[in-house]
Amino acid sequence: MHFKSLILMSTMCVMVSACSEKRQNPLMTESDAPYGIINYEQITIDDYREAMQEGMRQQKANIEAIVNNPDKPTFSNTIEAFDKSGTLLDKTFLTFGNMSGSNSSEEIRQLETEAYAQLSNHNDDIYLNRALFDRIKQVYDRHLDNVTGETEMLDHEQMSALKHIYQDFTRAGAALTDEEQEKLRALNLEISNLQVQFSQNLLHETNNTYVTVDSREELAGLPEANIEAAAQMANEQGQPGKFMFNMQRPSCNPVLQYCSNRDVRRRVYEAYYNRGNQGNEWDNKEICNKLVRLRLKRAQLLGYKSCAEQILTKRMAQNVENVYDLLGAVWGPAVDKAKEELADIRREMKKDGLKCEPEGWDYMYYCSRAKAARFQIDEEKMSEYFEINHVIEGIFYVANRLYGLTFKEITGTVPTYEPSARVWEVSDKNGEVLAVFYGDYYPRDGKGAGAWMSDMRSQSFRTENGKEVRVIPIVQNVCNMTKASGDGPALQSIDNVTTMFHEFGHAMHFMMHNVHYNATYNVETDFVELPSQINEHWATEPEVLAVYAKHYKTGEVIPAEMVQKLVESEKYGQGFATVEYLAAAIVDMDIHSMTQLPADFDVIAAEEETLAKWGIPRQILPRYRVTNFSHCMGGGYTAGYYCYLWSEVLDCDGFEAFKEAGNIFDPALAERFRKSCLEPGSIDDGLTMYRNFRGHGPDVSALLRKRGLTPNK
Repeated sequence: MHFKSLILMSTMCVMVSACSEKRQNPLMTESDAPYGIINYEQITIDDYREAMQEGMRQQKANIEAIVNNPDKPTFSNTIEAFDKSGTLLDKTFLTFGNMSGSNSSEEIRQLETEAYAQLSNHNDDIYLNRALFDRIKQVYDRHLDNVTGETEMLDHEQMSALKHIYQDFTRAGAALTDEEQEKLRALNLEISNLQVQFSQNLLHETNNTYVTVDSREELAGLPEANIEAAAQMANEQGQPGKFMFNMQRPSCNPVLQYCSNRDVRRRVYEAYYNRGNQGNEWDNKEICNKLVRLRLKRAQLLGYKSCAEQILTKRMAQNVENVYDLLGAVWGPAVDKAKEELADIRREMKKDGLKCEPEGWDYMYYCSRAKAARFQIDEEKMSEYFEINHVIEGIFYVANRLYGLTFKEITGTVPTYEPSARVWEVSDKNGEVLAVFYGDYYPRDGKGAGAWMSDMRSQSFRTENGKEVRVIPIVQNVCNMTKASGDGPALQSIDNVTTMFHEFGHAMHFMMHNVHYNATYNVETDFVELPSQINEHWATEPEVLAVYAKHYKTGEVIPAEMVQKLVESEKYGQGFATVEYLAAAIVDMDIHSMTQLPADFDVIAAEEETLAKWGIPRQILPRYRVTNFSHCMGGGYTAGYYCYLWSEVLDCDGFEAFKEAGNIFDPALAERFRKSCLEPGSIDDGLTMYRNFRGHGPDVSALLRKRGLTPNK
């Protein structure tokens, strides 16, 4: 045969072989990458859709097998089988949720709308399945009532899993009549759709609302790095020679804090707080009105007086009264402190020849000036000691001193969903790999505002060759820190530094989880901020600053006198910070604790009524207005924004244990905190876990001391 013919035939065989091999969906196959990390860069939108559909099909089949099992319901064949029934579905939505938050696109947003509606219906099919609930209830009744002759013995974690699953079904409406369940399904679907729409509108408003400034002179006082970033943003938006700011905090916050041009500050302030309330196609007012109404209707269908009452049954707070007691205990001292700060602001404004009353856009700027004058602090100069890589080193240093963790960077050797993200292998003090950690630190188009932690793969256990093997978690921190300008360093404010320590506290919590069931994985929402917020305390400890706060040019350690000024000034501005937070938490609780709504209910009017009732200084708006309040309206922290304060009571009291020990790295305390609060998931309730660590319940006075708030006499 001719040589060319041989080559042609060989090539055709290869082509036929390649075509016959169906492409494998990365979500539906075991990855051969290190640590079994999914090949994120290979996932297509169709892969997500296929895996979602297959995941739902598999879970339905698993549920049918449980329901049709002729054997007596047991923990193993019912509770454990249910707990593990949605493995592929959980994996797929965990991956998709991370991507939609950090790298959203038009096709992702379209699938989001479609997929979460399907997931809502799918979950209703499970949690409203009477036959499944009947089997779960049989197991629950036998074990909780200590039925005589019960031979199945459950350990502490199994009993917790059983209780959580049973309660999830009852709270989801498993005991409702057929007619009531149909109403509930419709409410769940509409609420899910509205929450997705709210989040998508807010993402658009945050990334696509711009304030344009024509000249550099109008930006007097703004740090040069922020000016250069604004020029770059304008250039990218087709406005060369101008300066643009979007509503991501790294872009707009420096304007409010440093820019001396009052009109520019006003424009940025109004644009930020009016997100979702601009009367355009991304307006969220009517969505919020509907969500409040539908959530109340759903809660009352389930037998609760209000949405808040329904939600708080699964929280440490337990009821609305306890939440208001805490908010009220801090509100008075916070407002008093804010009024003191306003007096300082008025004095600073007089220096500029301004005789008018301060407005909202004056607060951060003049409060920062007053703070600088009182404590001789130059925050821009201080940021030169907080280059982002040094901050990361400081975070890892604390984790090592407290828990013995070590970090090996593996960026470039494992798959990642975003080229700018960095990856570390985290080893425990015994040398075994504990987790994989992704750090995604910089803002970009398609990325949500703020900062958060999420697990890309949850910790679990699997059986290999008859032995139990821990599946290491993969966790990520997603932030919007200040980017480097050109070839310069990425210098961070002290607020950004605190945020990075905060989010890594969350990461360590989920790295250290040591549970066997999905049902014992997630802690109460008002406990979940304890691990993150307690980690913030180490960020500004002089002993820690001496390790990581190094000048980006010289490597000089931050001077002791600057550290002293930082420590002394930490409490200044806490009136404003506390009041703006409390105002948002109170609005959230007020609108969700309503037991009836007027026919013409308007969420903006309700917000204004709350602020007037509580007497908030008019210069301070809530940290988020309702139309851009993702925690409240996006679904994650509905009737739950108070949780940060509740957890802060815990973290302030908890950190005092280290202070009392005379060693902020006391090994015995760190080990007790890990074993009591970080590893158990929800095997125990939050108050029990805290008491196991501290030896007593939390005391709110530690929080007041930390924030520099003195209770009213």
